[in-house]
Amino acid sequence: MASKVIMPKLSPTMEEGQIARWLKKEGDKVSMGEPLAEIDTDKATMEMQALANGVLRKILINEGESAPLGQLIAVIGDPNEDIASILSEAPAPEKKAAAPAPKPAEEPPPPPPPQAAPVAANGHPTRSTDSGRIIVSPLAARMAADSGLDLRSIQGSGPNGRIIKKDIEAALTKPKAAPAPSFQAAAVATASAYRDEPATQIRQTIAKRLVASIGPVPHFFLTVDIEMDRAAEMRESIKGLDPDLKISINDIIIKCTAAALMQHQQVNASFQEKFIRYYEHADIGVAVAIDDGLITPVIRSADQKSLSQIAAEVRELAERARNKKLMPDEYTGATFSISNLGMFGIDEFTAVINPPEGAILAIGAMTPKPVVRDNQVVVKQMMRVTMSCDHRVIDGATGAKFLQTFKKILENPLYLVV
Repeated sequence: MASKVIMPKLSPTMEEGQIARWLKKEGDKVSMGEPLAEIDTDKATMEMQALANGVLRKILINEGESAPLGQLIAVIGDPNEDIASILSEAPAPEKKAAAPAPKPAEEPPPPPPPQAAPVAANGHPTRSTDSGRIIVSPLAARMAADSGLDLRSIQGSGPNGRIIKKDIEAALTKPKAAPAPSFQAAAVATASAYRDEPATQIRQTIAKRLVASIGPVPHFFLTVDIEMDRAAEMRESIKGLDPDLKISINDIIIKCTAAALMQHQQVNASFQEKFIRYYEHADIGVAVAIDDGLITPVIRSADQKSLSQIAAEVRELAERARNKKLMPDEYTGATFSISNLGMFGIDEFTAVINPPEGAILAIGAMTPKPVVRDNQVVVKQMMRVTMSCDHRVIDGATGAKFLQTFKKILENPLYLVV
């Protein structure tokens, strides 16, 4: 009996999925549990497995196209089975409105001036919609960006001229054409050419969550300067004892944050509409930049882990986050988050809370600065930290006391061992 293949829910926050790649083609045999397709979710690219045995009879959603949860995307059945009744349940493809017929001109238009619109270097026309947009799948767009390809020079073979993965692969295997002669500037300036790329599932989710956070969540911000000399000395001492440990300043910040949260559990909390939830352990989300935006792998029970355990876990999770291989339980359910832009030379910034968490730390760069100590001007390694707080959960004094403790531990990291 034929089986429906529907868009599965592969992450807790997923609302729709985008087919990155079909691992089987129509007519291929499939077995239950066998990978059937790769799907871009709101957080990662994940494999969808077949839930039936048979033959992949029909693919209804092509690579690069999206479908909401539960929509029919393919059919598995016996080779000669009638699947017409199942196919009738598939949504009808959107019909493109016909362009209106041009009005007859009273006089033929004058010929265009020479060199008014230079052609592409290799002579291929640009694939676009009526509005001039290039249609390209997110996977193909990423491949083109990584390879430095100009999408305007590629002929799309997907639906409506969409540029898909195999078009990029074909372009990469072509010998490079000789550069075309340069053109003189047009006499009349025109608007810049542009291209539109479909927003990935990750970017769409980031947009939705930011709107959900900035609007409904009443933010307030607390900033403190922290002397980092002793933390830096401790890191160098550990490195001298065992270079393989590879402890970073960010690992020390995570551990100090977890220790401070255990002393101020009012901050290790989240607003749940009719109650406030307080957590027993510090599950800390660590913001990691990826090609499509930002994702926050979670260090579970960071308060109970050693620095070396935290360092190893952060490296492993960050690597899999960049390769979009995280499982949903590895990037959801944090109780508190840290975003560190200090490595990019940013001195100070404010971060947006990731609901339903109650707060997030924004970590700036650690830089040498002149400060006054015992009526003397000395140079110290200083770092500015700003905490964004959800005022429904955390009051000003509560947040300030947490930052005082965090500062005390980070300035004197021996507190971690007493």
